[in-house]
Amino acid sequence: MLTRTTRVLALSSVAALAMTACGAGGGDEAAPTAGSDGVTKLVVGASPTPHAKILEFVDSELAADAKLDLEIKPFDDYVQPNVQLSEGTLDANYFQHLPYYEAQVKDKGYEFAHFEGVHYEPFALYSSTLGDASEIKDGAQIGINNDPSNQGRALQLLAENDLLTLKDGVDATNATIFDIQDNPKNLKLVETDPAQLVRSLEDLDAAVINGNYALEADLSPTKDAILVEKADGNVYANFLTVQAGEEDNEALKKLDELLHSPEVKKYIEETWPDGSVLPAF
Repeated sequence: MLTRTTRVLALSSVAALAMTACGAGGGDEAAPTAGSDGVTKLVVGASPTPHAKILEFVDSELAADAKLDLEIKPFDDYVQPNVQLSEGTLDANYFQHLPYYEAQVKDKGYEFAHFEGVHYEPFALYSSTLGDASEIKDGAQIGINNDPSNQGRALQLLAENDLLTLKDGVDATNATIFDIQDNPKNLKLVETDPAQLVRSLEDLDAAVINGNYALEADLSPTKDAILVEKADGNVYANFLTVQAGEEDNEALKKLDELLHSPEVKKYIEETWPDGSVLPAF
């Protein structure tokens, strides 16, 4: 995991100047600054659950004392939060983990920085017809994510439970279906947009579903899943992302501190006692 002050630079200096010229509040200010009342407004994009809920807790319980006012913009997809952050309509976003972040920076040329992980949501395999992974039959249709970083995560879950094997030397964080070595049950892997996997579950034998979408569908990894990702060594903690150069902004640093506060840790543990969301600090 990169440190809180690490920035990833991927654009030319000209593009960087163009990007920082438009802050989330508009006008010429590149960075969020305090108003006449000393309060700094931050526009933060987030997945609805659990990210936006965690931010709502921070806004209602902790932000005022820190002189922050959060405007939380929910997104149902994994594309627009980074697009809008790069365009300056957001001051930060909170929805992604390191493998996805690194893939996006590499593929899109974003000039971003990020803080440390706040929480993670275990990936799990769900089924509307099977009660145990041992019931998966030859030729079963298994839904998996169609984006590279999360597809590798899904394949790793299947591989760790002997449903398939990956080629030697393959990094599971960016593995794809082309990196499968053995598929002893001849599973038919159905690549699907992460947001559609829950809706597709009735048409599949099982599906590996992202934690936030499982939560929105009231699916619990400990109560409803037939396989659950291991917590040890998990590299998929979600964190606050900002434009490069803004990781030293006092308001954004304060927001990250609040997200890593004992109050937020307690909130996560009490709101999701089934382990569907776990603090990463």
